[in-house]
Amino acid sequence: MAQWLHMSQLIPCLPDDTINSLYPPRTFPIEVRHFLSEWIEGQRWDDFAIENLEQQTQAQALLDQTINMLQTIAHQNASVVDRMKLMNISRNMAGFQQQPLQFGVMVRDILRKERVLLSASSSTRSSQPFQQLPNREFYQHLPDVDHLVLNVLEVQDCRQNIHQLQEELNWEKQNYESLQGSMPPNGLELPKDVQKLQTHIQTLEYKVKTMTTKRFKLLKDCVDFLDQCQTRLINRLKEWRCEQHKAAIGHDFDDNLNSLQTWCEQLLGVNGKLRQEVMLAGEPIPELQERLGQLLKVLIQSSLIVDKQPPQVIKTQSKFSTTVRYLLGEKMAPGKPVVLKAQIINELQARNLGNVSCSDNVGELINNTAILEHNTASKHTCATFRNMSIKKIKRADRKGSESVTEEKFAILFSTEITITGCDTPHRTQMISLPVVVIVHGSQDINALATIVWDCAFSEPDRVPFVVPERVPWRSMYSTLNSKFTSEVQTKHNLDQYNQHFLAQKIFDKPDFADDFSNTMVTWAQFNKEVLPGRPFTFWQWFEGVMELTKKHLKTYWSEGLIFGFIGKQHLHLILKDRPNGTFLLRFSDSEIGGITIAYVSASENGGQKIQNIQPFTKRDLEIRSLGDRIRDINHITHLYPDFPKHEVFKKFYSEPQPSPSGGYIPVSLQTTVGTEAGSARPPSPAMPTMADSPHSSVNFTVCQFQPPFSPQESMTQEMMDTATNPDEFRAAPSVVFPNEMGYPGNNTEIDLESILKTLDD
Repeated sequence: MAQWLHMSQLIPCLPDDTINSLYPPRTFPIEVRHFLSEWIEGQRWDDFAIENLEQQTQAQALLDQTINMLQTIAHQNASVVDRMKLMNISRNMAGFQQQPLQFGVMVRDILRKERVLLSASSSTRSSQPFQQLPNREFYQHLPDVDHLVLNVLEVQDCRQNIHQLQEELNWEKQNYESLQGSMPPNGLELPKDVQKLQTHIQTLEYKVKTMTTKRFKLLKDCVDFLDQCQTRLINRLKEWRCEQHKAAIGHDFDDNLNSLQTWCEQLLGVNGKLRQEVMLAGEPIPELQERLGQLLKVLIQSSLIVDKQPPQVIKTQSKFSTTVRYLLGEKMAPGKPVVLKAQIINELQARNLGNVSCSDNVGELINNTAILEHNTASKHTCATFRNMSIKKIKRADRKGSESVTEEKFAILFSTEITITGCDTPHRTQMISLPVVVIVHGSQDINALATIVWDCAFSEPDRVPFVVPERVPWRSMYSTLNSKFTSEVQTKHNLDQYNQHFLAQKIFDKPDFADDFSNTMVTWAQFNKEVLPGRPFTFWQWFEGVMELTKKHLKTYWSEGLIFGFIGKQHLHLILKDRPNGTFLLRFSDSEIGGITIAYVSASENGGQKIQNIQPFTKRDLEIRSLGDRIRDINHITHLYPDFPKHEVFKKFYSEPQPSPSGGYIPVSLQTTVGTEAGSARPPSPAMPTMADSPHSSVNFTVCQFQPPFSPQESMTQEMMDTATNPDEFRAAPSVVFPNEMGYPGNNTEIDLESILKTLDD
């Protein structure tokens, strides 16, 4: 392989007239390649430099000796054709006589590259000193595309050998015809040299025929292999799109397309070389021409990718952006810019893309054109729609009880692309992931439910945009866990107790203790039917918890300070033997986006009871953080099972505020519960003596957070299976929040502006 590399890299660097006169280097006799490579490696080539004029003499000697060596080999060669070629090469290399240093530097660069290549492939090089192409065993260690490229090189090598044999055959036939005038009459024996010439001609004819048959088989094998490689590429592009789809529910996704772009470009190059080889076959091969044309069309059309998807829930009259990338951008024919057009289509149109025209719109898109632009630094060719907007949408007739937030659309991107070397432009199109179009923010959560179900449960090769009506609970739970952790941006997963409670809730089976894994959950149970006794669906409730955790409880959850999803039966079970003041944080199951504190307290008869503080909502936590609220409440002392709250939550406590300037008395808001609130009541509803006290007491609801040591770990499966009736415990009385500062009951939406105004007065 080393001996082949020297000449194969040297020849393309010669002047144009020299190149045109050269025969491809791989067809040179082995002796020429071997002698030339050994001779060049024996020179001091590594320190050649154009600016070093002192080396001009050495470079001139290198050039002269190379020319002399070629002439010597030519005179010693028995092949007339090779002899003529080599003499022509030696004459044309005189083009370097004016710049011998350039020749020396060229040799230096070639051998440096070869040294790197040979060191990288030393473990796979053949031990044979001279070899035109790597052997079949070497192929086994190369990726498919590299294997294909080597096969194409073999086809080219075969063609060049046929060309050389044909030239030699033509030469010998000419010699034979020139001898016919001096041949003896019929019946007399031909001279031995003529007989030898006849035999040689017959041998050459046989070789040409054999090599032609071999070349046709190699061509067909290459087209078959190209088809296989391209099928794998198309499948990988589909996998990439599927992974991009699943990323919407939190699955890992590598959005780097560079390797796929290289793959596309390599297959395009191979396709072009094979089409050229088919054209040079001498006789038309329509079967291979048609197959290569179809493969080219599919490759060109499959290389358009929606790199950055539009948002999957789009509100009309709102701006959004998306980016489309073309993986064969560097191979596009120069000249006229390629304009990409976007249009919105419905589900029926998505199933019949071939029949969709540019005028078939079900909605009006603003700023719906962009130019494919090539970035030379990144080598990416992209069209970015920066300020697209849906002005209006035309909805299809809905089926049954289907709502507008269940209707799916898509954005179709289309253009015509011409590839260099191909005269015919190819119409190319690609659709986005399904989107739901809404007209009001109140529809957002239900629309998101449609997208989550679609992303989680759609099949890779589905008919757009078909999804199953029911799925196993294990798949649903996996989706909920993935979506929760990705939205909250945490590595703390939902555990088995959370999973069981969620299943009990969606199936409305609070007393069911067995495994729900194979129980089928329907789309209606997920986000169509409201939960029993509640005004909201399962997804609306779950999404509210996600939003609350993401904005206010991320750190608490990530450190395991929130028990999370737990039913009241299990809650009573795990707290029944704990001392007074033990508490845990759980998500409210009766309110959207709420977290509550459940704690053990003394009952009126000297026993124990479990109290549940009114849930804290997002607005409550914006007023006062969860850590500060836990510090405020004196009834709770230890996080379940027995961790002192001040040790666990200390880092979440706010620092005391410095005294205000201007002589004002500082004011703080505190959370009080039950009798604490009564004891902290100000002396007068009109609050005339507010300035007499440095602190005011205000009632707020509380939210939950999950312990770093995961309190669920203290809850055994035996507890789960033997959960007793919570009626064994005294029913937790409702928490009484006395009226504070003129606010009724336990209303947690405190008007801060009114408070501050009263203080200023």
